[in-house]
Amino acid sequence: MLDCAHGATYHIAPSVFRELGAEVSLIGATPDGLNINREVGSTHPAALRAAVIQQGADLGVAFDGDGDRVLLVDSDGREIDGDDILYLIARDRHARGELGGGVVGTLMTNFGLAAALEAMGVPFERAKVGDRYVMERLAINGWQLGGESSGHIVCGHVQTTGDGIVSALQVLAFMVREGKSLQRLLDGLEKAPQALVNVRLTPGSDARAVMAMPALQETVSEVEAELGDEGRVLLRPPVPSR
Repeated sequence: MLDCAHGATYHIAPSVFRELGAEVSLIGATPDGLNINREVGSTHPAALRAAVIQQGADLGVAFDGDGDRVLLVDSDGREIDGDDILYLIARDRHARGELGGGVVGTLMTNFGLAAALEAMGVPFERAKVGDRYVMERLAINGWQLGGESSGHIVCGHVQTTGDGIVSALQVLAFMVREGKSLQRLLDGLEKAPQALVNVRLTPGSDARAVMAMPALQETVSEVEAELGDEGRVLLRPPVPSR
């Protein structure tokens, strides 16, 4: 089941997957110039989850409007995000001796992915949030694989930028080689509970000054000490609008 978000992949993705032998059903593949990402695609995965369950599909693939991001849905309707996809590609390429170094994630990458890669003996590094920072660290380290939880994955052994179709095909190739479902291939990844909280400041407040307050820093240190090596705290100021 492909969800093309009424966007850039609506024509090419079905052709690619069908040519490779998949039985394809579509949603989000009728763009009219105004409906891109409207209640479909990787930013609205509920539509794909429902379609996968309704049709009994083996796999769902959701692209975003411009096609550089991808999320998957397994046959039970469970969402497979960018961290899961990074794990699957890294596990496959590492097992075949083709990973080409370590993996780059971001400050938002799930703690469980870092632990799973460490257990495999795969180096892991966090970059600032944003695909350009991921690609920067890949270039500096000479590594090939990196990405974000949002589903923007860079498969450097294939090309130099994120491409949702390419990323999805890496996972599908792994499934075919192993003859296993997504559920079974993800057995080695235990995602850590993760909470994202937006804190609204009073108008005119300086977010960076608030983050530097001694009381806040002391509280963060106390929580980090309690978590030890089993968790982490991340505070990020708002990103200025462009």
